[in-house]
Amino acid sequence: MSFIPPSLNCNLCPRLAQFHQVNRVAYPEFYNAPVPSFGDINAELLVVGLAPGLKGANRTGRPFTGDYAGIILYSSLQKNGLAAGDYNPEDIKNNFTLINCRITNAVRCVPPQNKPEPAEIKTCNNFLTKEIAAMNNLKVIVTLGGIAHKAVISAFGKKQSDYKFGHAALHTIGNIKLINSYHTSRYNINTGSLTQAMFDEVIGNAKYSLSC
Repeated sequence: MSFIPPSLNCNLCPRLAQFHQVNRVAYPEFYNAPVPSFGDINAELLVVGLAPGLKGANRTGRPFTGDYAGIILYSSLQKNGLAAGDYNPEDIKNNFTLINCRITNAVRCVPPQNKPEPAEIKTCNNFLTKEIAAMNNLKVIVTLGGIAHKAVISAFGKKQSDYKFGHAALHTIGNIKLINSYHTSRYNINTGSLTQAMFDEVIGNAKYSLSC
């Protein structure tokens, strides 16, 4: 199965489409469109975040690039041999690459105040469902935060009550291992809900699970 991402002018979610229009005027140099996934569709590991940040991925056009959350994520991927090159948190024009890993978001468009509405999450889940189905080598999914976790459960057509979110929790869906983590947001780091060491352990477990 091939995966077709949302078009640059996707208008399936009117509120998000309107927000893009506003930001194209306010920030004409930004990407300001549904942010495509980063990494090979044939990868064995998929990391699913929440949504692009206004001045993060919505600016750069690459998931988790341009904001603090990406520094935590990409640092851990590099430590575990899942990324290589020189990561620049402000620029995608570099030699930074992912290794056997792909990164996407539950919602592809930046939402106002970083808060997508339930209908928007549901609409965009169609893309996540098809993307997961197209990843023929997929073994492990890491979800960053409760919304991303629920989006993945929905993508598999499973009951939410059977898969409770919890940091470092491990679930099995068919032949796929699902590992939860708190989101790598600056807020979670600053409040101590998540530390780099805690997140490194999650990514380390994901790397280990790839070999099982």
